[in-house]
Amino acid sequence: MKKDKTKLLQRFRRIEGQIRGLQRMIENERPCEEIIAQFASINGALKSAGFLIVMHYINECLMRKADSVENLEKEIEKIIKTYISSM
Repeated sequence: MKKDKTKLLQRFRRIEGQIRGLQRMIENERPCEEIIAQFASINGALKSAGFLIVMHYINECLMRKADSVENLEKEIEKIIKTYISSM
């Protein structure tokens, strides 16, 4: 868990830096193509981090508290639907 948490926090710090870079690009009126490319990169990084969070939640949190396979399946379906609807 600690290793996963460290990796996830590092990933978010990198994304935070990318967002600050995007803000500077806009302030400095960089070409639109560069801004869009940076935005796409940030978007992809966020989706990837989100997937890791969902997988951690399923593997660490749900597996521990599930009292039956049926309830586990329902909870997994619910979290996946929530994640997908945010995209």
